[in-house]
Amino acid sequence: METLMLEKEDHFCWIKFNRPEAMNALNTQMAKDLISTAQEVALDRDVWVVGITSTSEKSFGVGADLKERKDMPTEQIAEQRVLFTRAMAAMKDLPQPVLAGVKGFALGGGFEIALLADIIIAGENAQFGLPEVRVGLIPGNGGTQNLSRLIGKNRAKEMIFTGKRINAQEALAMGIASEVVPVEQVEKALRDLAREICANAPIAVRQAKRAIDLGMNADLNTGIDIETQAYNINLVTEDRQEGIRAFNEKRPPRWQGR
Repeated sequence: METLMLEKEDHFCWIKFNRPEAMNALNTQMAKDLISTAQEVALDRDVWVVGITSTSEKSFGVGADLKERKDMPTEQIAEQRVLFTRAMAAMKDLPQPVLAGVKGFALGGGFEIALLADIIIAGENAQFGLPEVRVGLIPGNGGTQNLSRLIGKNRAKEMIFTGKRINAQEALAMGIASEVVPVEQVEKALRDLAREICANAPIAVRQAKRAIDLGMNADLNTGIDIETQAYNINLVTEDRQEGIRAFNEKRPPRWQGR
């Protein structure tokens, strides 16, 4: 692919943004690559955890490629926006746990992609922000919604209304990042976390993610119903039976994802 690298390690796969010359700005081709890559990964039953990061230590992503848009007519920008929306939806709908390793800038659409992850690990040099109001726009790829749900309405409004950036430690304090590590250790930290997750039953982990995500957007009673449905899906899996056997035989389970 022109703009991404897809690498697999056992049950873990990497999606790496690879436009270092453009600070991983999101252009039309990257959106197309994200859609096709996310669709491929979503259907791969051997992929239990997904990591998204960048090949550059300077930038995870800086949002839409404004150089590409420089001479675009409004109608073409609107068409591109549809493509961007599809790309974000494809990433959001990944059934596997998604871990983001943010190195350097995560601004605009780059930050919005990171917000689609289940867990963010930040390099010490990471900077997060949604500066769209500074160029006459608003976050248009889920930023107003996902950031508000993550850190609360008022803090999200402050970040979005001012367009200011926050550093890695501020992101950690606000609950955006789960961990901050030296930038050269970001990928190792993601890999270590992925191994911890992969030690567990993959269908159970997927259903836990589904229950949390759907339940957060519902009332409590509906959330409990969603949880029950997810629980019942696990009841009939071969992995559940293997988990019980392994526990009684005092050995590590051998998960099959079935």
